Amino acid sequence: MRHNRKGKVLGRTKAPREALMRSLATSFIIYEKIKTTTAKAKALRPIVEKYITLGKTDTLHNRRQALKYLYTEGAVKKLFEVWGPRYQDRKGGYTRIVKLTPRQNDGAEVSVIEAVK
Repeated sequence: MRHNRKGKVLGRTKAPREALMRSLATSFIIYEKIKTTTAKAKALRPIVEKYITLGKTDTLHNRRQALKYLYTEGAVKKLFEVWGPRYQDRKGGYTRIVKLTPRQNDGAEVSVIEAVK
């Protein structure tokens, strides 16, 4: 039974799954739109929204918290200098997931996760 189990496993063990989410989050912060499978996009959304909320208040502690998770310093810089001021007045819902046609080779559901303007 899956009592008290949060999140999706995505066919990976813990360390590769966390590395995947960190990589996707870093790419999303940098490029503002990424194309991935629907399951990965749905798993990524709460993580990214948490860090965008963190980016709204630019303190040293928040920068260090973001740097612990995101892979590059450029992503952290963009999070606090671009994303934070952009969504200062917004309470949440910074991302949207748009479904695309299934991938041709394996039929996986593909989506684009993008920032709401």
